[in-house]
Amino acid sequence: MGQTRPEGYLSAPPNGTGPGILVLHAWWGLNQTIKDICDRLSTQGYVAFAPDLYNGKLATTIAEAEALSNDLDGQQAMAITKQALDFLSEHELVTGKELGVVGFSLGAYFALGLSAKEPERVKAVVIFYGTGDADFKKATAAYLGHFADTDPYEPPENVEWLENALRSSGQDVILYRYEDAGHWFFEHDRRDAYNAEAAQLAWDRTLSFLKVVLTE
Repeated sequence: MGQTRPEGYLSAPPNGTGPGILVLHAWWGLNQTIKDICDRLSTQGYVAFAPDLYNGKLATTIAEAEALSNDLDGQQAMAITKQALDFLSEHELVTGKELGVVGFSLGAYFALGLSAKEPERVKAVVIFYGTGDADFKKATAAYLGHFADTDPYEPPENVEWLENALRSSGQDVILYRYEDAGHWFFEHDRRDAYNAEAAQLAWDRTLSFLKVVLTE
């Protein structure tokens, strides 16, 4: 394996091999919730890797997370995601060269950007309550998005813009909106935001999507 492993968390499936999925964390950092999501993906047969965009730093409050995200160098973070993609695509346990990317909030921005920059490798993109601006004309991925009806961080106009940008570039896209849910509704450690019903539905939809795009 030629690629140097970047800082992050790797979870492999019980049988040892499977399609690769990159998991990009929210503005809290690479916390246990993101590691748990990698483990959940690996139990479904995927090799999941979550790079650490914060170099070990974690936030538990919104103020701390805002400070970390404001200090983040966007170009450096994108370079880390690219390095992580290189590492995953050449990992001995990863079957095939078509990879998935799952991004949460802040991580969704980088997931979308990576799909535009790496069209030959990124074939499935799942984003949770996050958008981003990129030139999607060369992208070849299918896109699945999960968004909350009540979300000051990602208002409806942002989601509509993204959907239009993807569709006008000829991409396959499905965006779901969840009633009575807010930002971070999928993350079980955010007790002020976690919505178990919406989270389970989003997870089931994610697994069905990944199965179709990456394994069938």
